Amino acid sequence: MLRVLLTRPEPGASRTAHRLEQMGFQPILLPLTETVALPAKASEAPKHAMAVAVTSANAVRHASRELIAALAALPCHAVGKRTAEAARKAGFTMVNEGPGDALALTDAIAGGSAAGTIVYLCGRVRFPAFEQRLSAAGIPVRAVETYDTIGLDYSDADVAATLSGGPVDGVLLYSAKAAVAMQALIRRPALGGYFEKTGFFALSGRIAAALDGVAPERVRVAAEPQEDALIRLVLAGR
Repeated sequence: MLRVLLTRPEPGASRTAHRLEQMGFQPILLPLTETVALPAKASEAPKHAMAVAVTSANAVRHASRELIAALAALPCHAVGKRTAEAARKAGFTMVNEGPGDALALTDAIAGGSAAGTIVYLCGRVRFPAFEQRLSAAGIPVRAVETYDTIGLDYSDADVAATLSGGPVDGVLLYSAKAAVAMQALIRRPALGGYFEKTGFFALSGRIAAALDGVAPERVRVAAEPQEDALIRLVLAGR
């Protein structure tokens, strides 16, 4: 049974672990980051916004009730299925499910006929291309940061105990921050032996690039920045 290390934060880590177990893998949970709520207030959103955009489910999970209540009547453009589900659960009633890719979502928004400011619910740590692309299309964007992503530190003993003394066959990477943290773990003298033959599966090319120093043949990138594509990649490498 192949041992696959999950580096994403909860609650996604446990959900992915269950999927992998159903497919015959042995998942190992070692979140390298966690998300924490920021005190975003309703007053941070413009009064005459035309819609809301969300590219991470965490953005609505961590948003305050006050902020959601102020925006819930607006159309909400969610990047994909999971984010759309989180938006509906949070209280948005008009949710448009996007194609699963943030840049493709900008094209869908830009193709609409309405004009006005987009309220972008997002994290403090994020890739700027989404906002830049909307701005380039002439659509004003107001970013409202609802959460932050912070790194988690583990001792050598903690990691060794989590790995139960066995080598890791594969690592799933969902963010560049986690990739950088993973690279630091690999370089520790006490831990390097666990990862000598490990394959690394990245959600995007940007995340893979953060694994600087890892042999390219050991790194594979999902065809789309979606977990389903990442899981298919792992299955293909079994």
